Amino acid sequence: MHIVIMGCGRVGSTLAHILEDNGHSVAVIDRDPQAFRRLRAGFRGRRVTGIGFDRDVLEEAGIASAAAFVAVSSGDNSNIISARVAREMFGVDNVVARIYDPRRAEVYQRLGIPTVATVRWTADQILRRVLPEGAEPFWRDPTGTVVLAEVAFHQGWIGTRARVIEDVTGARVAFVNRMGEALVPKDATVLQEGDLLHLVAAENDMDRINKVLSAPPSDEEH
Repeated sequence: MHIVIMGCGRVGSTLAHILEDNGHSVAVIDRDPQAFRRLRAGFRGRRVTGIGFDRDVLEEAGIASAAAFVAVSSGDNSNIISARVAREMFGVDNVVARIYDPRRAEVYQRLGIPTVATVRWTADQILRRVLPEGAEPFWRDPTGTVVLAEVAFHQGWIGTRARVIEDVTGARVAFVNRMGEALVPKDATVLQEGDLLHLVAAENDMDRINKVLSAPPSDEEH
């Protein structure tokens, strides 16, 4: 695929290298030509100096043939405007914009522009490391209504099928981390000692789910 990235900071340059290593063609846009110094010497993609929402600049970057557009500059407004131009003027369906203000991220998400709220994501990652297990989710959608969280469970749930966990909690078992490897559960999958259980659920239901799984199951639930 051809992918256009606006912003050649640490995130943009890292994405460009990863995408190129995976066989994709990449064009990077930045208004500061010095920013391209972050790209390695062997980078084969295009370096386009200019503003990411300028039509001529986007065309020079190959937006007409792009399968995706990523806006990761340091400005919220520039990122969202560029993403909208890529989608609405050039028909790029797969666009993502980095937004520092989580309130803006929620608004743009509702408008159909996928966003990554940098501040909220960073805060979540820190909280996951300083708070007790399961206290903060791995991921939440920009509206804050759905989360992916690691949930501790009572030893009494060992031997219980993943499908039963879903029936009891009303959540979805996204995956189980078993001995360092992620396992997507099947109907016959049962929890084993040492498993790390990851659930997808409504955020406002997490307290109830944690309470259910922190206690031993009843005879009917097991």
